Amino acid sequence: MAEFKIPVTPQTTNKTIRFPNDVIEQVESAIQGQDCTFSAFVIAAVRAALDDLNDK
Repeated sequence: MAEFKIPVTPQTTNKTIRFPNDVIEQVESAIQGQDCTFSAFVIAAVRAALDDLNDK
């Protein structure tokens, strides 16, 4: 059996940003019925975009 390690929550900073309503609707539609929050989706999308930029 693998040794249990308590997960470390990454340090975060609260930022207020504005999204166009259509983008909010699309994100909410994409995560509906999934075990995913709006914030988690946006963080994953931003990380993917940053990785894409770094690959160029």
